[in-house]
Amino acid sequence: MIYRTLGKTGLLVTQLGYGTMGLRGPNTWGVRVVEDEASERFLNLVLDCGINFLDTAPDYGVAEERIGRAISSRRSEYYLATKCGCAYIQHDDHIEIKHAWRPEVVQRNLETSLTRMETDYVDLLQFHGGDAESLQQAGLIDQLIRFREEGIVRHIGISTKLPDLPDLLALGVFETFQVAYSCLAPVHHDIITEAAEAGAGIIIRGGIAHGGPDAEIQRPALNDVWNAANLEDLLTDGMTRAELILRYTLSHPHCDTAIVGTCNEDHLRENIAAAAKGALPEELVQEIRQRVAAL
Repeated sequence: MIYRTLGKTGLLVTQLGYGTMGLRGPNTWGVRVVEDEASERFLNLVLDCGINFLDTAPDYGVAEERIGRAISSRRSEYYLATKCGCAYIQHDDHIEIKHAWRPEVVQRNLETSLTRMETDYVDLLQFHGGDAESLQQAGLIDQLIRFREEGIVRHIGISTKLPDLPDLLALGVFETFQVAYSCLAPVHHDIITEAAEAGAGIIIRGGIAHGGPDAEIQRPALNDVWNAANLEDLLTDGMTRAELILRYTLSHPHCDTAIVGTCNEDHLRENIAAAAKGALPEELVQEIRQRVAAL
């Protein structure tokens, strides 16, 4: 495993993290449904393989409950990141995802998460979206700071995107930023650098899932980018599409951890093997960037 320090948090995290959305269970979005027994085995495998950073959210179905049941006894082996501002509604056949920037929602999210995951603290609590003005006006940033002072939250961050990111960064309060990024969706490349140079830890989501014909969940528009940029031509020495995309993500000099979600044990082991190879050669990174930028 390659380790990175997550910004100024001081947390030494594996550069390959694990995103738990795929463990959301039935009655969510009807894809990648994993049964309880399989999810327990998979979460333990993630830890056995050495990954020490897990990302989840209250609106990821039963993912938090499964973390609690499966690995709460191994709490010292991993850093746990969850989210708040989740005002989801559970219907009979799916979860309706909603976000609400109110103190009672954030309070309920944290209390529920601690109970579900059978822990008395989370290492990182992140707003699940939101803009700077809304979070400030509702007093939610001060609320998270109080949680941190109480010790039930060790660090605070936000999962966000452009155009909200610059204003959020300017607040100077967030210790981490979680953003989407891959070679096929590179829009956040420069703002990632800006946030990292300000001292924030960088968590990348979508490092594989945001594009590529090998993704477990397909996004046709990004597959079109892969094809239009002729990235297939750059695969050498048995490299798979998934390896190229993941290692490009890890090549960003400020990628502290990339939370890759999978429910497939073979894919997990392939991701670990790819991450262990480290960043792509600089000349290959530049070639990929130029091809995608030309589109």
